[in-house]
Amino acid sequence: MSTLVRRRGGGREPQRLFEITDHLVATLRRGGADLSQLGVPAPAAGTDTGVWEDVSDAQASARALAWTNSMRRGLHDDYLRWHFCDLDDYQQPQALSGWLDSLVAAKQTKARPATRHFIVSGNIGSGKTTAIAALGNEAAERGLLVRFVQHSAYLAWRRPNGAPDGLSQHQVHKFYVEEPDLLILDELCGEMDSVQNDFVRSQTTDLVGSRIASGKATAFSTNLRRDGIKAVLGERLVSRIENRAYLAKVIGPDRRAPVQPLDW
Repeated sequence: MSTLVRRRGGGREPQRLFEITDHLVATLRRGGADLSQLGVPAPAAGTDTGVWEDVSDAQASARALAWTNSMRRGLHDDYLRWHFCDLDDYQQPQALSGWLDSLVAAKQTKARPATRHFIVSGNIGSGKTTAIAALGNEAAERGLLVRFVQHSAYLAWRRPNGAPDGLSQHQVHKFYVEEPDLLILDELCGEMDSVQNDFVRSQTTDLVGSRIASGKATAFSTNLRRDGIKAVLGERLVSRIENRAYLAKVIGPDRRAPVQPLDW
């Protein structure tokens, strides 16, 4: 079988078609491709990749892109600018930072985090989503694979033909349940007050149970109290969420309220 080649100008040596050149590698690397799938070796031992040893530059870029894309898919890309240093003290930046340190340490040692769940509860408009978005931004920068989704959106996307971007039900489960080192699940039971049906409970039970079984970490935000969540999910699932969990209460002013009340 003959070998196809492409002639370069100036009488230089021919280049094989589909040859992986340095320029192509650089382009793929910037795009976040997994170069190991193309036979490109991982960085040499001792090379500073910015994350831990088993993650190459390309993989780190792909992980950062996964976080950004999940925020955009959830229409929350305006939260990508927040970091712990931007939070107010009542938004629990120190507790969030300490938990993230424990997740990174567990990942580095291939261990399961001692505290699997971080629950951010508080009143409407107090900055809960900003706090957990900052957690996601910081975690992605430190090399964790992180994704964001609102609880109600995840449930809608698990229905036939309900997911955006042409995602299948299997892909939604893979992206948000199976893959992430850290899942940010915003507005737990939001807009589901007293909703009790088999679909909500079965899908949420699968999400929480699958992540617990795999030793993956999940951060929740909610403006409901425990009884409100129990009314939707049931006592058993609430107990599983509470197990090995840290609760941070965000109690602050409603940032969404107008400066002056409207005269209705």
